[in-house]
Amino acid sequence: MGVRRVAKSIGEHLWEFAMEAVGEMVLSFLACILLGGLAFMAYPSWAVNPRLTVAGTTLAGVALAHGAWVALRRRPKGTEDAPRRGIAAITTGFLALTSGVTLFLAFYASGCNC
Repeated sequence: MGVRRVAKSIGEHLWEFAMEAVGEMVLSFLACILLGGLAFMAYPSWAVNPRLTVAGTTLAGVALAHGAWVALRRRPKGTEDAPRRGIAAITTGFLALTSGVTLFLAFYASGCNC
């Protein structure tokens, strides 16, 4: 009875280890694809028009700064539950998306040998 339970426990741990390894490999592969896609988008943009690339990057930085300001500032009393509208919602979403992609790449593309 004890041997069967030990064998089952060992089998479960091996299965969990294998699934974690496969998951890590898939996430690293996706991070490499995302990083390569970003580089593929940036290089032709820079090659065609460097000034426009810098202007677009600056505009994206301003949008990120506005999104961070809207997301992190204190809201006036009585408007805590009011939804964000317009530009504030867009820039806050842009900040959240960019932050998520950055964290994903920081965790999974750091060991990427692409």
